[in-house]
Amino acid sequence: MRTALTIAGSDSSGGAGIQADIKTMISNGVYAMSAITALTAQNTTGVTGIMEVTPEFLGEQLDNIFTDIYPDAVKIGMVSSSGLITKIADKLKEYDAKNIVVDPVMVATSGARLISEEAIDALKSCLLPMATVLTPNIPEAEVLAGMKIQSQADMIRAAEEIGTKYHCAVLCKGGHQLNDANDLLWRNGGYKWFYGERIDNPNTHGTGCTLSSAIASNLAKEYDLDESVERAKKYISGALAAMLDLGKGSGPMNHGFAIKNEYTESKVEE
Repeated sequence: MRTALTIAGSDSSGGAGIQADIKTMISNGVYAMSAITALTAQNTTGVTGIMEVTPEFLGEQLDNIFTDIYPDAVKIGMVSSSGLITKIADKLKEYDAKNIVVDPVMVATSGARLISEEAIDALKSCLLPMATVLTPNIPEAEVLAGMKIQSQADMIRAAEEIGTKYHCAVLCKGGHQLNDANDLLWRNGGYKWFYGERIDNPNTHGTGCTLSSAIASNLAKEYDLDESVERAKKYISGALAAMLDLGKGSGPMNHGFAIKNEYTESKVEE
């Protein structure tokens, strides 16, 4: 069985972060492992508290994973301090990690910055150059490319700027009122559009975590990058189209929409 590791924060409401990553990886047929960067107290309406682990403890988690069940792919989500980012980069180098998918979580959908300038600098200098592929949304791509993105042409320019600078592939995600479900993959000087179906579902908590984890799962199974993105987009469309409706805010998707067997059936009353 192929294996994948997620390095990210925990979401106590289960829709994003580590919990979304593990659900996604299982649903995409790989064995999931996790190194937790922070605990959060959150639900569908927002985050009320964050408790980070120490860099030393994160390093210990990574040592235990890599020296026992070596991951075929690694997904990195929200890491909010430079000490943690540096520790991750050091350990990935030490163990020669492969198929690294970085979801550079820096800017909330509302536009609010989620990590400090110091952490963004560490991300740029230590982690991004190690990535196989980055998966920024529009606001994050604007930060990384240092430009406004207001058109498809801007998406191409920004992805090229980021990919050239950090020597990696870049999946610039549509949405945020621009191009909606259409994503742009730039790599090695060329680009390709992946067209998605617009699904009218307000419950989109954890879509970024889910997409990057699905890509990592497919890379772990030895699909090439194009196929990995294509399959991940189909998976996330299915999870959204299942129309799960939980919580009072922007709720989670149904990560297990395709899992149907005797163990998933609810009890039917006579």
